[in-house]
Amino acid sequence: MRLKEIQRTAHPAWSPAPHHPICLALGTSAQQLDASFNTTAALEIFQVDFADPSLGMKLKGSLPTSNRLHSLVWVNFGAGEDGLGGRLIGGSDNGTVTVYSPEAIVTSGAEAIIGQSDKHTGPVRALDFNPFQSNLLASGANDSEIYIWDLNNFSNPMTPGTKSQPPEDISVVSWNRQVQHILASANPSGKAVVWDLRKNEPIIKISDHSNRMHCSGMLWHPEVATQLVLASEDDRMPVIQMWDLRFATSPLKVLENHTRGLLSIAWSQADPELLLSSAKDNRILCWNPNTGEVIYELPTTNQWCFDIQWCPRNPALLSAASFDGWISVYSVMGGSLEAQQQSRADQISSSFDTMDPFGTGQVLPPLQVPQPTPQTTLVAPLKKPPKWVRRPVGASFAFGGKLITFESPKAPVQSPQPVPVPRQVFVSQVTTETELLQRSRELQAALQSGSLSDYCQAKIHKAPTDSEQDIWRFLLVNFEDEARVKFLRLLGFSKEDLERKISTCLGKNLQPNGHGVDANDLAEKIQLLSTQVSPGTNLFIIPPQPQDKEKKMSFPIPVSAGTLLYAPVVLDADGLISQALLVGNFEGAVDLCLNEGRYAEAILLAISGGQELLQKTQQTYLDEQRNSISMLISSVVTQNWGDIVQSCALDNWKEALAALLTYAHPKEFAHLCETLGSRLEGERTEKRCLQACLCYICSGNIEKLVECWALQRDCSSPLVLEDLVEKMMVLRKSVERLRNSEVAVQSPILADKLTHYAGLLASQGSLATALSYLPDTSDQACIMMMRDRLFHAQGEGGAAAGQQPPPFPYNRVRVTGGDPAPAQAPAVPVQAQPPTQTPSGYQLLIGRPTSNPCVSLQLLQALPAERVEQREIPTEHMVLKQTFDSLVQRCQLAAQDPQTKRKLEDASKRLGYLYDKLREQTLSNNILGGLHEISRCVAGQNYQRGLEVHTAVVTSSNFSEIQAFMPILKVVMTIANKLGV
Repeated sequence: MRLKEIQRTAHPAWSPAPHHPICLALGTSAQQLDASFNTTAALEIFQVDFADPSLGMKLKGSLPTSNRLHSLVWVNFGAGEDGLGGRLIGGSDNGTVTVYSPEAIVTSGAEAIIGQSDKHTGPVRALDFNPFQSNLLASGANDSEIYIWDLNNFSNPMTPGTKSQPPEDISVVSWNRQVQHILASANPSGKAVVWDLRKNEPIIKISDHSNRMHCSGMLWHPEVATQLVLASEDDRMPVIQMWDLRFATSPLKVLENHTRGLLSIAWSQADPELLLSSAKDNRILCWNPNTGEVIYELPTTNQWCFDIQWCPRNPALLSAASFDGWISVYSVMGGSLEAQQQSRADQISSSFDTMDPFGTGQVLPPLQVPQPTPQTTLVAPLKKPPKWVRRPVGASFAFGGKLITFESPKAPVQSPQPVPVPRQVFVSQVTTETELLQRSRELQAALQSGSLSDYCQAKIHKAPTDSEQDIWRFLLVNFEDEARVKFLRLLGFSKEDLERKISTCLGKNLQPNGHGVDANDLAEKIQLLSTQVSPGTNLFIIPPQPQDKEKKMSFPIPVSAGTLLYAPVVLDADGLISQALLVGNFEGAVDLCLNEGRYAEAILLAISGGQELLQKTQQTYLDEQRNSISMLISSVVTQNWGDIVQSCALDNWKEALAALLTYAHPKEFAHLCETLGSRLEGERTEKRCLQACLCYICSGNIEKLVECWALQRDCSSPLVLEDLVEKMMVLRKSVERLRNSEVAVQSPILADKLTHYAGLLASQGSLATALSYLPDTSDQACIMMMRDRLFHAQGEGGAAAGQQPPPFPYNRVRVTGGDPAPAQAPAVPVQAQPPTQTPSGYQLLIGRPTSNPCVSLQLLQALPAERVEQREIPTEHMVLKQTFDSLVQRCQLAAQDPQTKRKLEDASKRLGYLYDKLREQTLSNNILGGLHEISRCVAGQNYQRGLEVHTAVVTSSNFSEIQAFMPILKVVMTIANKLGV
């Protein structure tokens, strides 16, 4: 589309790529006149400002010149660090080559002409600068004159070699875009000469054998050093020839679409697949030289364009200079174009003064030219995206830590013909958490091998802090015998050390074989008991007495000879106690002893009074005692550890936990430990939370351990989460070892942490390990989706390991073509119509509005069902249908997972294509023989042999003939082999 335009009969030159803003230099064209017959000449610089919505361009500077130009170039030589400036070089019609300063033209300050030379003897029609050394300029004129100018020393040009014979005009010169010392020149007769400036001689000459090639343009390939194009101005041969110097006997390719001779060509340096050409048929075409296809045509006026150029800075822009005196700027990216062109006839009318312009003495009447109505038209863009908007490389992350990358490789330059370039997509595994993966592998190995004790020992040695060591020591004890005793040792309570301290306090020597008690004394004390007391029985707790009074427990007291029984009857305390005992009033005697503070005698008498009296006496005694250990004694005697746990000072948490480890009943132990841990956790400090974790480890409560550990830590960090999962899984295994059964993950917080951990492992590519950590019993949709993704992301690995596909949390919806119909709508009956002949709903309703599904349904229902009579399958091939249908039915009965069932449903439909071809008898004998052999293998349940025959048939047949049914037949045999049907 046209973006800018200005009325000038001139040669344009774009500012170099580093120059900003974009400018366009215009030098008055030689041998052309505008509508006003103006004979002056100027060199003007315009700013191309796209922020201005108008079509005009702002004039930045102008310099009157004495000569008109045949050619004009703007080089970056002499530009400042900001890219501004450079040099303008013009070739005039009198053979002069002039160097201008663009800055001086814009500022109208210093002398704008920097250098000038009249070495040429005729019009300088060809100019080009070296893309590698911007100070080198080539010019061509009449009599085969070619000069190489150095802008640093403009007065002494050099020649590339001896002039070509016979002498001819040089219409174009062009520097090679890959090799800086190669220059090419061409003349109107169609001959092109390639010069090697290191040798100062021509190295090759190319020309068309038809001698009808009048060369109007020549350009080197932007990327292939040995290829160039020549444009023909002859109306009899309006073509572009593409040559390769390695095969210079004939053109490599000929581009034909113009109907008249070409005037100018331009090859995009940003995309070698864009070649512009303008011709005398009023068209500007954009070619893909690799394919010879026209991929764009500019919407131009009905005028010849004698000069077209790409913009170096913005590759989507180009300029076109036409013989009607307009310079236009176009974009090849398409868009909307509103016709704002001023009538050319009106311009001519205003140029011719009606007051006798030719001195005839007569006044001309004004021209009546109808003005066209402005129109808005859409301009189509290029048929293919240009290189500068295509992604040369790309990357995208996928599930499982996969990185998908691609790149656009360059075509090989060795081959003159365009060769399809293989485009590769690379799939790589990205690993960013190497320490996480290493620790995860160690944990997984320990869980699978069962060597969790060694794993805990290793974690103890690697623990960075004492608190971390304590946690791993407690976790290790869970895998050892006598766990409670070892927990006591970890808390600092050792029975051996305590016995030594007691012996020291009592002044007795420690007896290693009696745990602090003399053996003889112990034997004598045991003989005092009439009934054996089992080890560990609390003497303060009297078990329920049997109904047989004769079997009461007794404590005989030795009586020495001559001792008199004294039972006073006075009214003092001793007398009352004696009288109460004589009449058997144990409760009264106990009350009297308690009242006198004789607690030992009261407890001894209560033992004889029965369980109820003993408990009452114990409670009365304990209520009276208020010393530092009375609460502990009370809990030991009454076995009421809940009070200790609820009311003990948190600084004494170790003592409370030790008491639980020593005395608590196994059924109450876990609950009491959790209660103590909850009190510690309620303090919300890191120290108390670590102590609470030890309580939870003793109780085996995984959920509480996770909640408490996460309370003071940010588990979003991968390594912190790894710490938590290690403790979680080790404690879980210890609980499973104690219960001898698997522990299911039912807590939401456990499921959340394990799911997060599985996601981390999956992002690092450890898919199988991640799947093993997901809760098996959870019905949360997110977990089920994660399990489904992990299973299918393993590809064939999951199926090879014998894993069954997990259930998917949502109903799978099969998306088909055509309009959706309501669920309650009755289906249209079709009488056994073959699939290949059944038009889809979309095909039936094509060409009508599809916004109303109800109308669509009515139209479908209004169509009469077409009965299609099917042929019978030949008798000799009926066995194929019976065998394959029976195989599918057996597989459907044995299949359990939904995925396999869906495959079998699809197989039932797609085998219909086989049966249709059997009815039509369109299969070759080779295929039919293979199918019968497969049928025999299926009947004998020899599926491996059937798959081998299947492979042989596919490789030896035309795949287009069997592609509808052979792949699904292989799937069915594979499923049957797996199910063993």
